[in-house]
Amino acid sequence: MKNKIIGIILCVALLITGFTATIFVRQEPGRVHQHLTAAEKAACTNHDSGEFCTHLPLVQIETDEDIPGKPVYSKKKHTHERTTAADGSDRIVSTVKITDHDETNNHLGDEPTLESLATIHVHGNSSRYFDKLGYKLKLIDDKGNSNNQSVMGMAAHSEWVLHGPYLDKTLIRNYMWYNIGGEIMSYAPNVRFCELFINGEYEGVYVMTETITAGEDGARLQLSVNKKDNTYSGYLLRMDRTSDVDINNFTKYVYRLNQTSGINIEYPGPKNLTPELSTSITKDFSEFEKSLYSYDFDSDEFGYKKTIDFNSFVDYFIINEFTLNYDAGGYSTYIYKDQNGRFRMCIWDFNNSCDNYQEQSIPIDDFRLINAPWYWMLVKNEDFTKRIIERYHDLRTSVLSDDYLDEYIDDTIAYLGDAIDRNFERWGYTFEDDELLTPEDRNLHSYDEAVTQLKSFVKRRAEFLDTNIDVLAQYCAESRVKKFIENAN
Repeated sequence: MKNKIIGIILCVALLITGFTATIFVRQEPGRVHQHLTAAEKAACTNHDSGEFCTHLPLVQIETDEDIPGKPVYSKKKHTHERTTAADGSDRIVSTVKITDHDETNNHLGDEPTLESLATIHVHGNSSRYFDKLGYKLKLIDDKGNSNNQSVMGMAAHSEWVLHGPYLDKTLIRNYMWYNIGGEIMSYAPNVRFCELFINGEYEGVYVMTETITAGEDGARLQLSVNKKDNTYSGYLLRMDRTSDVDINNFTKYVYRLNQTSGINIEYPGPKNLTPELSTSITKDFSEFEKSLYSYDFDSDEFGYKKTIDFNSFVDYFIINEFTLNYDAGGYSTYIYKDQNGRFRMCIWDFNNSCDNYQEQSIPIDDFRLINAPWYWMLVKNEDFTKRIIERYHDLRTSVLSDDYLDEYIDDTIAYLGDAIDRNFERWGYTFEDDELLTPEDRNLHSYDEAVTQLKSFVKRRAEFLDTNIDVLAQYCAESRVKKFIENAN
């Protein structure tokens, strides 16, 4: 009998442990941190000293004309007009060669480990005004069809972004926070450092990045669409600057959405997005927003609770608040409905995070997302804010701890090694530019200064949140949300 009781206790303990893991350890299976897993490579001794040699994956892009998508300058410097290809299109076909040896360094003359045709155009909004550009690639075959390929060990897909750290002088913000996000959330874009040449010209250190879109065989988001039947298993939306294809969702209708923001359907894409599908998705998403912004929002029967993955929204909040990622919740904001019928968030773009926002310094002693669409209502729910507080304290003992983050920064920089020097041989003049950040005294004049600034921000932001995260409970206090809950039960 005694052994039976002990067995029951052990079973209960295991169940509790499993339940806790479900809540607090939501790692993406097989997350790879390049700087931790890459094999150490010996220095080359078999080539001339002037030959380009790197331990990082090497990307070479060859084009017959300028890559389109650069801003067209006029008297008003920031214009929405962009350069086009000779035939008027917004992208061109290029050849992409990737050399990524496991055990040895990579050189320009090496046989590529991957070669493909690819469409290419300049990527980004504000970042397209920088000297160091970002690029979006779509790998294609000789017939123009998608050519899914594994790139630098990441799951096979055709769509990729080459992010060129320019404003971020440390070069590591996107790499670092996507990877840490991948340890916390069910999905965050995978990334790999590389060095880029375009038509033989060295362009510096880049971050090869998965785009946020549907994938196959476990890659990216598990969404699908049947154009013939006008059905879908899930869809992906992006909140960003307004465009001609914004949907008329409920949040926009009631002016909770920033009036410079709009929501686009990212998946299904234009080739598969019929008018019927667009209407269906708009209606479905608006139903979620109506349940969230109603006086019954907290109701089990009529509220939003059955429509979202709580963990996803909680983790998105914490990562973006921790980094003070100013654009999150307004621009570069991705939300998707998964195959289980629940909405999830996906992180994107930390170039401006950690007090690196171009137009202004963001107060470190403040919360940002509490006023963002969706979160303005979510924090009014006691269970939601309680989960944020508990989850934050848990993460501060692991991937958001001072020691973990400090070591992550140091180890990543050590891995980049002499690639940092090569990058700033190309882009070092930007340390003399006192107009990149406003006000002027925020601009950094050396790589060491940039690293010190990042480390200092992380430490100070964590200190603020450690002391004040419990303050979030005020937003769900009964006296504050009475008008929303008095008729809900």
